[in-house]
Amino acid sequence: MVDALGVAVVGFGWMGRVHTQAYARLPHHYPRLALRPRLVTVADEVPGRAEEAAERFGFASATRDWREVAADPRVRAVSITAPNFLHREIGVAMAEAGKHIWIEKPVGLTAGDARAVADAVAEAGVQGTVGFNYRNAPAVEAARDLIASGGIGTVTHARLRLFSDYAAHPDSALTWRYERERGGSGVLGDLASHGADLARFLLGDIVSLTSDTAIFVPERARPAGATAGHALASGGEPGPVENEDYVSCLLRFASGARGVLEACRVSVGEQNNYGFEVHGTKGAVFWDFRRMNELGISRGTTYQDQPVSTVYVGPGAGEFAAFQPGAANAMGYDDLKVIEAYRFLRSVAEGTPYGATLADAVHSAAVLDAMARSAQRGSWVGVGHR
Repeated sequence: MVDALGVAVVGFGWMGRVHTQAYARLPHHYPRLALRPRLVTVADEVPGRAEEAAERFGFASATRDWREVAADPRVRAVSITAPNFLHREIGVAMAEAGKHIWIEKPVGLTAGDARAVADAVAEAGVQGTVGFNYRNAPAVEAARDLIASGGIGTVTHARLRLFSDYAAHPDSALTWRYERERGGSGVLGDLASHGADLARFLLGDIVSLTSDTAIFVPERARPAGATAGHALASGGEPGPVENEDYVSCLLRFASGARGVLEACRVSVGEQNNYGFEVHGTKGAVFWDFRRMNELGISRGTTYQDQPVSTVYVGPGAGEFAAFQPGAANAMGYDDLKVIEAYRFLRSVAEGTPYGATLADAVHSAAVLDAMARSAQRGSWVGVGHR
């Protein structure tokens, strides 16, 4: 017996569409899932955007006011894909209304925001899933298993990189993303939040760090109207970029391992260059998002001149079998969000968290706050997780 679960999407930019498509694909990849999502309503404050989404994707209704979603008894679960500065208000309100939430990272502008949503979810007894999608890649889960099993020995050091060019064009519109009050910490929240989550997912808690940040494009043109994604706005009134284009960070893990995390949103020539290299006393493991289904693995007892093998992950890794029948058949970005949607609905169905939770969001946000403090002070700082 499959039960219908009324779902809503709040904020219908690109990520709102990705969540909606993930819900639609769930029955195809997970036919035995005990819940089947039913698209009840979509909310977006931009005139006409919600109505267009309802017509295109089959929502039963549309609204410009997310508060109507909180009050709608048909809705039992909500995707929160609105801008960062709205995460706390919407997340807390939905939890208090008894809605399960699937919320995009970084869950607000600060660790305090993430904690407020986490506390509201815990108090309401609902489930909360967070959009740390890269940890859902089957190759990343295989890497974690390899590391945890001692397959590369004791981890000594790691490097995580998140380089992109989405803000590299000097005519990129001065949207909320570049404002401290609405966008928060710039590339820290956009990209380094994923790096912090991957670091902890693979290697455990980060206990201290030191970081440096920079703004490389200090001024951008204000858009004339509503924007979605990373639109251009040449010729508009110029305004200051208030948050970070770049961050580099040295990490110390509770295990004693060391790490480097670097993220940039204005890297000309880099398109979604996300990945990691983890080194141990007996080997290493390498992953590049652009070759999402591959791992580079070196292990053994040769130490010097030890070779690296390319391994194509297959049905035995993570959720790969729900998408492809054999190794080296490609999966893509949207598949990671289908996995995320599956784990969200499974959490709702079973009352047990699966996948990234609000606790993970709090840990990631605490690392981001520490990065900001360190860059301001020019010193090492501790990372507090509560």
